[in-house]
Amino acid sequence: MYKKVLLAYDGSLEGAVALREGAILARRCAAEVFLLSVVPHLGGIQVAEGVHGGVVAHELDRYRQVLERGVRRLTQLGFEPEARLAVGEPARVIGAVVREVKADLVVVGHQKRNLLERWWSGAAGAYISDHIDCSLLIARNAISDASFDEELQDKTEAQAE
Repeated sequence: MYKKVLLAYDGSLEGAVALREGAILARRCAAEVFLLSVVPHLGGIQVAEGVHGGVVAHELDRYRQVLERGVRRLTQLGFEPEARLAVGEPARVIGAVVREVKADLVVVGHQKRNLLERWWSGAAGAYISDHIDCSLLIARNAISDASFDEELQDKTEAQAE
């Protein structure tokens, strides 16, 4: 069904839900996995950089660590994910990576926002679906540690056979 799955991962609880649900689906489809973390362009970070040097480097390092955690978890599931760290508007970056790797599924988390947050988000809140030409899964199925570990155990047992 799916051959190439792109997991958008930011280290948040919603991102962890997307990582787990997407990884399990990709494994069941025997799909190749790409893991992407996008550092959003934030005007506030750039202003802070002018006041306190090193803010941008710190933010990049934080996202790099998030990406490495995701890679470790996917590796435990038996994947050899291609990991990418990018800077930009997340929806546009995800769309560009989808086209580049020819993904046929994108998995993202969902963070609820109130009306005021949506209004303030402006162009940064662009819909991912406007930038991709493949299926989109908005992961909301919180998979427990026990269920996720059970998936991992099933993988280990299948390899042993």
